Amino acid sequence: MQTRRQTLKHSAAVAGLLATAGLLPQQALAFNKGAFDAKSLNDALKALGSGAPTESKDVTLTAPDIAENGAVVPLAVASSLANVKQLVLLVEKNPNALVAVFNVTPEVDASFSTRSKMGQSSDVYAVAITADGKAHYAKKEVKVTLGGCGG
Repeated sequence: MQTRRQTLKHSAAVAGLLATAGLLPQQALAFNKGAFDAKSLNDALKALGSGAPTESKDVTLTAPDIAENGAVVPLAVASSLANVKQLVLLVEKNPNALVAVFNVTPEVDASFSTRSKMGQSSDVYAVAITADGKAHYAKKEVKVTLGGCGG
């Protein structure tokens, strides 16, 4: 009978071997610091390997017209485009434009939602990046009020 300590030791050894052999999912460990540090929309998209985006009816952005609490603004992005590899949310006037990147595979529905902090009223962009590197976007202005009394 193995003790808990022996089991943990063996599990750690197996995980180490798998990581060394490159058999653990690397995409889960990937973090694009350049994209998240970008100060503009174009810089963030460039860091993600995409060119200038074009407006598309196949990308959907769901966001409130007015956000009374800029600390928790609900945002959702979806796309009906084929071969989408990433869905991206960006807030133009945030200190760092990139809010979120969702990696999409054929097994995953291209629809995600999250919450973002917004310091001021700004245009919000939902971008779908396809496998060929093309970017398609939808845009919406979100007004952030201060204390719910208009800003």
